[in-house]
Amino acid sequence: MTMLRTNTAMATSRLSDEPPSVQSLVQSAKELYQEAFSQQQQQQHEANVLDSTLLCTVAPGRVNLIGEHTDYTQGFVFPMAIQYSTVCLGKGSIVSNSSRAECKVISSNKESTKIVIFESSNHMKPLPLNDEDAWSNYVAGVVHEYMHLLPDATAISLEIAICGNVPLGSGLSSSAALEVAVATFLEAMVRRKFPELDMGGLKEKALRCQRAENLFCSSPCGIMDQYVSSTATKDCAILIDCRSLDYESVHMGHSLGSSDDDKPVFVICNSNVKHSIGGGEYPVRVRQCVEATKVLQLTCGDHVQYLRDATVADVELAHKKRKDEEESPAMDDIIYRRAKHVVTENERTRLAKEALMNGDWMQFGKLMNESHESMKSDYNVSCEEIDFLVSKAQDFEGVYGSRLTGGGFGGCTVSLVKRSKVGKLCQYLSSEYKNKWNKECTIIETSPGPGAREILEVFGLDNE
Repeated sequence: MTMLRTNTAMATSRLSDEPPSVQSLVQSAKELYQEAFSQQQQQQHEANVLDSTLLCTVAPGRVNLIGEHTDYTQGFVFPMAIQYSTVCLGKGSIVSNSSRAECKVISSNKESTKIVIFESSNHMKPLPLNDEDAWSNYVAGVVHEYMHLLPDATAISLEIAICGNVPLGSGLSSSAALEVAVATFLEAMVRRKFPELDMGGLKEKALRCQRAENLFCSSPCGIMDQYVSSTATKDCAILIDCRSLDYESVHMGHSLGSSDDDKPVFVICNSNVKHSIGGGEYPVRVRQCVEATKVLQLTCGDHVQYLRDATVADVELAHKKRKDEEESPAMDDIIYRRAKHVVTENERTRLAKEALMNGDWMQFGKLMNESHESMKSDYNVSCEEIDFLVSKAQDFEGVYGSRLTGGGFGGCTVSLVKRSKVGKLCQYLSSEYKNKWNKECTIIETSPGPGAREILEVFGLDNE
């Protein structure tokens, strides 16, 4: 695929250069858009509400190779974009806020395919989380972020259709793919109206999408998902420093005497155990990390601003003091295990970058296995189905390592596998999982894909 990145940080590609999976999503989005909005187009054209230009953007999901539950403690993560994506297609305009500025969105990913309508303003509020249309909060939150960048007395009017193939609730960041696709759409739209308006770069886009999810979806997620969806580079994993937000694109290296054909691949296995990280245990882990940090500050000093700053020795000292001194800050066993996971996971992530660059697949796999054990035993975010898949993969010939990926409580595993063994592994996992749990798991082989971009030359709709 040929991708062009301009000095405004907007990547573009031609539809003809996109892989078949994205072309199919674009076609589905076209059909959904026409079905949902064709009756309204003539009225809006006459009222000059929407620009006539059809825009199309796409943003990928991601798989995190290692570095789990470290992003919201300003640590290190090591994800890559996958070739499962969300497409946003439609029309929009910047309008005077003296008139009613409506945003109309529709998604093929919902059982009830209907248009959701909300008004754009600087005082927008999300729908209650139990509302059947609460999914639109992901869109509305991003719109709200961009409202603050517009000139006074203006607002955003939209008609967009959304189609995606990132499995929902799987830990592959379907929410971030949606947010970043919408943000990329809005930036393309705004730049056509105000080409001199400074909206910042990829980092700023990712931060806006993170805030949208934090504020409008009540999910205290870190920056990783939105950042990798915005910044990913084809054929590279990305090491992100979640404090500075610096990132490094890392190519898979070569083991001694090997070629590209000998490189292992990553296999993602979706347990089809679904979760929602906006409620339940995810916010609890965030609070526990904050509590652990406060104890470490009292025990070890102000150099520990976040868990990223602590060492294993710091954590052990704080835990020991709690046991030895009745009046010392209380790092109980649960908080100790949470802190231990984050601190050791940051170290594993830094080591994994070197292993990937050097083609040291045995070391990379070992770090993956250790990461899973830590998430299972110290962070307690795994589940029986995931542990089963990881164990079966780890014991299979040709698998270097396997672990839970994503927020946890279900979702997916990721394994580093010899290319020649992928087919047999997929058959084995599918059979064993079906026999054990009487349900299907979905397995894909993946390679690092590109980040968010505008798709040009989406022919056949502008004049329809």
